[in-house]
Amino acid sequence: MCGIVGYIGSKNCVPLLINGLKRLEYRGYDSAGLGLISNGESQVIKRKGKVVNLEKDLDKINISPTLGIAHTRWATHGVPNEVNAHPHFNTDKNLFVIHNGIIENYITIKKGLQSLGYDFISDTDSEVIPQLIDSFLKKGYSLVKAVHAALSKLQGTYGIAVVYAKEPDKLIVARKGSPLVIGVGEKENFVASDVSAIISHTKHVVYLEDGEIAEIYSDRFYTRTLDEEIIDKEVHQITMTIEEIDKSGYDHFMLKEIMEQPQSVCNSMRGRLIFEKGTSKLGGLESVEEKLNKSKRIVISACGTSWHAALTGEYMFEQHARIPTEVEYASEFRYRNPIVYPDDAMFFISQSGETADTLAALREAKIRGALVMGICNVVGSSIPRETHAGVYIHAGPEIGVASTKAFTSQLVVLALITLNLARKKNMSLIDGQNIAKELDKLPEKIEQILKLNDQIEEIAEEFKDAENILYLGRGYNFPVALEGALKLKEISYIHAEGYPAAEMKHGPIALIEDKVPSVFIAPQDSTYNKIISNIEEVKARKGRVIAIANEGDDNIDRLVDYSIKIPETIRMLMPILSVIPLQLLAYHIAVKKGLDVDQPRNLAKSVTVE
Repeated sequence: MCGIVGYIGSKNCVPLLINGLKRLEYRGYDSAGLGLISNGESQVIKRKGKVVNLEKDLDKINISPTLGIAHTRWATHGVPNEVNAHPHFNTDKNLFVIHNGIIENYITIKKGLQSLGYDFISDTDSEVIPQLIDSFLKKGYSLVKAVHAALSKLQGTYGIAVVYAKEPDKLIVARKGSPLVIGVGEKENFVASDVSAIISHTKHVVYLEDGEIAEIYSDRFYTRTLDEEIIDKEVHQITMTIEEIDKSGYDHFMLKEIMEQPQSVCNSMRGRLIFEKGTSKLGGLESVEEKLNKSKRIVISACGTSWHAALTGEYMFEQHARIPTEVEYASEFRYRNPIVYPDDAMFFISQSGETADTLAALREAKIRGALVMGICNVVGSSIPRETHAGVYIHAGPEIGVASTKAFTSQLVVLALITLNLARKKNMSLIDGQNIAKELDKLPEKIEQILKLNDQIEEIAEEFKDAENILYLGRGYNFPVALEGALKLKEISYIHAEGYPAAEMKHGPIALIEDKVPSVFIAPQDSTYNKIISNIEEVKARKGRVIAIANEGDDNIDRLVDYSIKIPETIRMLMPILSVIPLQLLAYHIAVKKGLDVDQPRNLAKSVTVE
């Protein structure tokens, strides 16, 4: 959460920083600010709200800065306002710090600094950082030594960038638990919490690891551990393009990303299906293949949408690979003294690869001796770097806060892993070939579903004023019900709940009335007759029903108010198709309510704080 971008070079950095903030705004948009330095002069500008509010005040800048840092905030400590916005600064306003993370011992540090005469003006934990650094500067420390000393006192997580008017030739960054990258340019260098902020300026980046601090100049940089040991860092070349992080003519990133799913699903499978052998080839797992195949149990850990993908993965692994599988909320995993065996195989799913709770669960599992593997989208992110092995989903950049194409790509990768494991166990060649063929057909079938966009928009008009909606599914489509409800909550602020359809009778049916619609995921699989009975129960109580059904299912039309017909596929792959109408439904309802679809209130894309 929160977006960080910084620059040191010869250019006026203000336009670059503002553009970088706009590209990072999906990480937080409660407030934004700039800390600027030019020839020993300094200036700070901060505004509540989105970057556009900050942009309106750029004419107040009275220096031409070639060194600067910028921040867009997702609030943790202190309400969104100008005072709590970053950068934070020392009393002289010549030392600026931007911070992503949480300083857990800030109250103790704050009291100690107040006893030395330091005054605080914000409600944040972050303000202690510049004041603490300043206290060491006043003892005669250089900037880099002062930052080292301050970091040794901090407990918690941070990604920080620091600039100081009295040392205007350098920019200091450090990381512990929050992502930071250095962008390497020609006689200029950049820093950011996400490469999307600097992709316009360089393709060469260095990923900071936890416990590292970098001293960056316009023509060079030095990276050290907190114990001041110099580290030789590898420079990586990124393949992301500007086009991938633009809206490409769509009104919202979310709609663009929904519409990209035929291609993103195809990319997730590309080169990985072996049709003649009815299996898959996953190079990222080859180094641990033997241990994975011998594992007695699989545990999948994730948060949010990725947790719903994990739940679907549990069904896949148990049905086809016949391996007992458990799904854990990453945020709860390490707080309950979990039982982890050496022959456990654990997958950690995260779009960003930086989710704080998932990283913490991964580290706990690793300490306890499990085989740990990642399923991630962002190449070079923390989870892929810390796991024993893993698989990238190759969905491409996902900017909309509400995840769409990453979810379907996660399901594809879980299906590929299932196929690989099952063929090494008891799955027949014919069954394996059938799954491979059905996977290969998914992009074409998704294209067909996306052609229903206008119909789904009309249904959205009917239900945009609902205050509560139930989502119901059975088997593989229960996680889809959870995900459909989450998408609606995230962007339309309508209360929605997902349930196994049969559980409706155990409480939720009390909510049914004509003002509480129900969405049923009702493909013609082995649970079809049961789901029809559940629909009948709702209709008997005057509930309105939207059904996601298969093409050619005319029977369901007599029972429901609206039906959205999607192509058939095998059970394990149906969630990849059935979730797409629910994504579109949530999107159109939110748009018709006049809401900010890409940046819903209180949310951020990458949750890098616990």
